[in-house]
Amino acid sequence: MTRLVVFDLDGTLVDSSQDLAAALNASLRRVAPATPLLPLSEVRGMIGDGARQLVARGLARAGLGLSPEEVLPVFLEEYGVRLLETTRPYEGVAEALDALVPRRLAVLTNKPGDMSRRILDGLGLGGRFFRVLGGGDLGSKKPDPEGLLLLLAEAGAAPGEAVLVGDSAVDVRTAHAAGVRAVGVSYGLGPESLRETPPDLLLDDLRELPAHL
Repeated sequence: MTRLVVFDLDGTLVDSSQDLAAALNASLRRVAPATPLLPLSEVRGMIGDGARQLVARGLARAGLGLSPEEVLPVFLEEYGVRLLETTRPYEGVAEALDALVPRRLAVLTNKPGDMSRRILDGLGLGGRFFRVLGGGDLGSKKPDPEGLLLLLAEAGAAPGEAVLVGDSAVDVRTAHAAGVRAVGVSYGLGPESLRETPPDLLLDDLRELPAHL
């Protein structure tokens, strides 16, 4: 019996890649105006390990010798005004969440927690989750299982009564570190990493999930 379903955010529930790419490019051009724009296809492969890592990868790709700590505040400012310009739920997400009732639902993401909650609330999805944990809410980030273990405790669920749904190897490692089953989605931002670190179950459509629980 699955009592708790925890979701990654970017690449699993929502496609935020265009807004993240626009914010990253705007940030790089603010600190180095002649920086060529990074294409969306490249930025998509940089997403998933939190804002600092996205900035670090963008700086490296652009060949800029600045520290991520210098540019991170600029990125957070640029992204903060773009959170919902193009970001939308993937097809079938709302239906899948509705079909998972009465299980408890939560989000565990490396995106800053305040931004994650603003995005979910802005898309009308926030009320479906009893907790949304993101970067800055804890002392660690995925694949450290701290956040997932906290969600298990708050939901009163044993590891065997939960699944973590995500689009990358980071999510698989997080789930397994907590003794939780990992469900992967093939449509996200890091499907190639799921071939290297396979989940316990791989779905092409989130609407398939309830039937497996």
